[in-house]
Amino acid sequence: MTETIRVFAGDCTITTDGDTKQNRRGEMVALLKPDDTLLVHDIDGYQPVEWLTRAETTHASLDGDTFTLVAATSDRRVRVECHTSYDISRYPGSKAGIPVGTCPHCDGALTRAKGSVSCLGCRREYSIPRNASVGGNSCDCGLPTMRVERGAEFELCLDRNCGTVLAAVQERFDREWDCPECGADLRILRRGGIIAGCDRYPDCETGFGVPNGRIVDSCACGLPVFRTRTGRRCLATDCEEFESEDLEG
Repeated sequence: MTETIRVFAGDCTITTDGDTKQNRRGEMVALLKPDDTLLVHDIDGYQPVEWLTRAETTHASLDGDTFTLVAATSDRRVRVECHTSYDISRYPGSKAGIPVGTCPHCDGALTRAKGSVSCLGCRREYSIPRNASVGGNSCDCGLPTMRVERGAEFELCLDRNCGTVLAAVQERFDREWDCPECGADLRILRRGGIIAGCDRYPDCETGFGVPNGRIVDSCACGLPVFRTRTGRRCLATDCEEFESEDLEG
């Protein structure tokens, strides 16, 4: 379902109830966004003359050629009452993102914003890992590829039907390391995120989250050392044998 931004323009009175009560009247444009944010603009300044971000309740009612908008939280209420309406419209809305390619399904623009890539045409959406980079190459299906670092760098399609991060990490690192507690193989699994967990579970409950980053060395404990955005670290975050200063350079 396409999300819409509703636009209301007219000669209106704004009534704000909160710590104090205030009434203002003028010719204004009000925007009601899909996340229940209400913005009211007049001709003065760059900020809205009134707003309520992500209201707990919103309501828009039409009465002939006029309208009434109400947005409220537990401690604040904004009411926009129209006396003379100039226009009431609906427009499709989307996240504003960085262009990363063209959709192979409809030739619409693909944009990246807040953890996903979406098409402005057919509205298909593909979730992506937080630190992934997108663009540069294309999959056989026509979608752009993304580059993800989880021990090594993997180039994968945006569409999980073409392959997943979990499958790529499993193919490369499953049974690659030994459990430091019992010596069994560490398996690559999904438990919320991607983990390296002991093959003898539940008898051995050892497990480590596989971080974003590349493997650059081996720790004295036998586990791999990752270079992440915040520095080097052992796969085991509480490893007593890891000494970062010995691994710099």
